[in-house]
Amino acid sequence: MDAVTEEKGTRTEEKVSAVSTVAAPVARVFAVLADPGTHAAIDGTGWVREAADRAPLAEVGQVFRMDMYHPDHPDGDYRVANQVQVLDPPRAIGWRTGQEKEDGRLEFGGWSWRYDLRPLGPSATEVTLTYDWSAVPPSIREYLSFPPFGPEHLPGSLRHLAGLVGSGSGS
Repeated sequence: MDAVTEEKGTRTEEKVSAVSTVAAPVARVFAVLADPGTHAAIDGTGWVREAADRAPLAEVGQVFRMDMYHPDHPDGDYRVANQVQVLDPPRAIGWRTGQEKEDGRLEFGGWSWRYDLRPLGPSATEVTLTYDWSAVPPSIREYLSFPPFGPEHLPGSLRHLAGLVGSGSGS
């Protein structure tokens, strides 16, 4: 069986999601998602470069930083600070993305990522990846378009996730 056996996508006005069935146990899928060190390999855009914080995601409120690159960013290379908002092992994990100011204060842009997992048996998991930008303020919408990636990003990320969990990562 392929690692990804099904893909569906939906879009509302301020949210987009994709659903895939992954050939791996739900606990393995969750463990890979809870490891910031795997996020660059999962990312479908190529913008995520490396985890600056490698501790597994273990509690709501935890902050983890990722080194990023985007050709349209003023600095090219930059760092985001993500804060865990949802942690319900092994069913759901999600975070909001922002930045850490020089004084250490966190500032979030109003977008979030969430994975919902549903076991389909001992070796298959339905994974729903959702990107939500409904809380982005007008001041940010003036210079950023949402979503900031093409329609293939979420399904591509789910294919990358399926490849990681199918290879035994996160066990």
